[in-house]
Amino acid sequence: MELRVLRYFLAVAREESITAAADSLHVTQPTLSKQLKELEDELGKQLFIRGNRKITLTEEGLFLRKRAQEIVDLTDKTENDFLKPDEFVSGDVYIGGGETDAMRLIARTAKGLREDYPHIHYYLYSGNADDVSERLDKGLLDFGILIEPADIKKYDYLRLPASDTWGLLMQKDSPLASHEFISPGDLMDIPLLCSRQTSVHNEFSGWVGKNFETLNIVANYNLIYNASLMVEEGVGYALTLDKLVNTSGNSNLVFRPLKPALKAGLNIVWKKYQVFSKAARIFLSRLQEEMNIVQY
Repeated sequence: MELRVLRYFLAVAREESITAAADSLHVTQPTLSKQLKELEDELGKQLFIRGNRKITLTEEGLFLRKRAQEIVDLTDKTENDFLKPDEFVSGDVYIGGGETDAMRLIARTAKGLREDYPHIHYYLYSGNADDVSERLDKGLLDFGILIEPADIKKYDYLRLPASDTWGLLMQKDSPLASHEFISPGDLMDIPLLCSRQTSVHNEFSGWVGKNFETLNIVANYNLIYNASLMVEEGVGYALTLDKLVNTSGNSNLVFRPLKPALKAGLNIVWKKYQVFSKAARIFLSRLQEEMNIVQY
């Protein structure tokens, strides 16, 4: 598979039209159609369903779109690292992480770096530990912020001088809103929204004292923002970390911490034997300096 053809394929998947994709790529429609047919022949799979008004992807096409996007992103990232001139520090730093207030430490580091290295550019990716680890392993991220529990044995890492507190997000008029803390018994028989991260389920099984799946889990979420909207609309209660959702002022939501307290440590990780760009090396060094200031 040629990289150029993968870009053609992604354009058609995005535009859902050979004509529109050909226009965006500045190639002729027959040329594009021929390249896509050769790609299908090479793979031995049908990638498109060609309808009267639009083109849709088959199951194999959907799989290829995900892989092709990863290949193109990694290629672009690598090219950018090599094309940046050496006479001054510039480049891109790719950081992924779950939703956590500890991202403020990353933000402070980036802000401080901008004064000395204004040509460093940051790409931020949000996802849970499973999502971030997948992108790290494929070389699409330089660093990942992983919220414990998370498997970090295969990475080099620094433990961040911060921790997050687990609790329950609910409507202000919920019966549990009058509680100062939430106990394991409070979770029985209420509709719960929980992170889809497997290791989080294992953590809560230990805290609850029974199989987590015995609870009334009505939805799983990846990122808390959409889950908070469901809480606001009365779908259920969300098990989440503190300080991720605004519960002040006119907010209709409140957060109550768990008791016994359940804390989550945080680590910034990267692939073992990672060869960093100059920008990524400088970012890591400055982050270590910032961490020492916070610790002292």
